Amino acid sequence: MRLAHPIALAAAIVAVIGPSTRAAQTAAASHQHADLDVRGAAVMGFDQAKTVHHFRLHADGGSIEVAVKDPADRADLDAIRGHLPHIAQLFQQGRFDLPMLVHDTTVPGTAELSRLASVVRYTYVETPAGGRVDIVSANAEALAALHRFLAFQIADHRTGDPPSITPR
Repeated sequence: MRLAHPIALAAAIVAVIGPSTRAAQTAAASHQHADLDVRGAAVMGFDQAKTVHHFRLHADGGSIEVAVKDPADRADLDAIRGHLPHIAQLFQQGRFDLPMLVHDTTVPGTAELSRLASVVRYTYVETPAGGRVDIVSANAEALAALHRFLAFQIADHRTGDPPSITPR
């Protein structure tokens, strides 16, 4: 019995196994995102499926915005407006333990943001559908750390926001 050419054999294996491997990876990623949503609801106090997160990078800092999808959703709206001022206060103190709980990992940039808390300003702003934390710094190291922090949030929350600097 003659065996197929090794390259042809490898291509056939990839053709058969590749799609199922991609499907398994997609299923694992969806499961991890579902876990993130469960932890997020527990830590943030609002339903992740009924709200939308946006993370924006700006030349002088960035922003974290959360809004309800349904304007009639008073429970989640109130929860957002209770959570974000608290986040602004904790971050101003250099405390980033809540993002660690939500993401179940050390979030990039948080060590530097903790150390440089005195050169970063976190300001809560109420919005019609929720709230926003505006973050500003003139310190280059703090800005780089903040941008890593926000880019991680964009990817992990799957917001679709651009992971690059945009105008404020």
